[in-house]
Amino acid sequence: MRLDAAVLALRRAFAAAGLETPDLDARLIARGLLDLDLTGLIRAADRPLTAAEAVALAELAGRRIAGVPVARLFGEQEFWGLPFRLGPDTLVPRPDTETLVAVALDLLRRSGTPAPVVADLGTGSGAVLAAILTDCPGAFGIGTDLAAGALAVAAGNLAVLGLAGRAALVRGSFADALAPCRFDLIVSNPPYIVRAVIAGLAPEVRLHDPLLALDGGEDGLDAYRALVARAAASLVPGAALAVEIGYDQGRSVPDLFARAGLTRITVVADAGGNDRVVVGFAA
Repeated sequence: MRLDAAVLALRRAFAAAGLETPDLDARLIARGLLDLDLTGLIRAADRPLTAAEAVALAELAGRRIAGVPVARLFGEQEFWGLPFRLGPDTLVPRPDTETLVAVALDLLRRSGTPAPVVADLGTGSGAVLAAILTDCPGAFGIGTDLAAGALAVAAGNLAVLGLAGRAALVRGSFADALAPCRFDLIVSNPPYIVRAVIAGLAPEVRLHDPLLALDGGEDGLDAYRALVARAAASLVPGAALAVEIGYDQGRSVPDLFARAGLTRITVVADAGGNDRVVVGFAA
């Protein structure tokens, strides 16, 4: 079978199985298996698959139809134009979270601090921290995470991206690991899903993302309660805390910011128009 015919067959199988993005999934799986970029996939359209490649493609297709995300099939995901390895203790970085990176970089540019020190609470794969350090060459970053496995993955990603010398990783719960340091910016994408909702999430998330990184407690706010006040106390005067939120937390999380003494609190929407990031400044 030629590659283009195989991709078409995958797309049809994924559509029949009810996958949301059958064409994209088919192309990503073919590219991942054959180590091709998009241009290479187009150029290799009439290339015959070997028997081994056909078997491997069928196996990957079966796992995708069973609910395994494409990123988990290959153990990696692109974020902010950068490649990131994944692990069982890390979320798959999602496009919505790029809003947090964009906000963070804008805050750093506006601060004018030539060598800012940034903390990323609950760093996971290190995607947010690495993206910030990549686009802010003068910055130094500290990432915290409770999961040792996540820190190991983050360390590997930072090393591959040439950022290991500009970052440190600390095991601990959110801002608890920061004292007595002070930071020019603190960011976090904490777990914020209401516990009762988790059972109804898509299998790609519910069965494959770590529960520790999803479960926000009974009202989805447990992580914010744990981190906001401590993070606010770890900021230099005038520095900002920026956190990702769920689409329906644009009022509750700013209220927690205000209670912690943060000022100039704003809510930033993502590309889809949903509330996505809350920013507040230390007095």
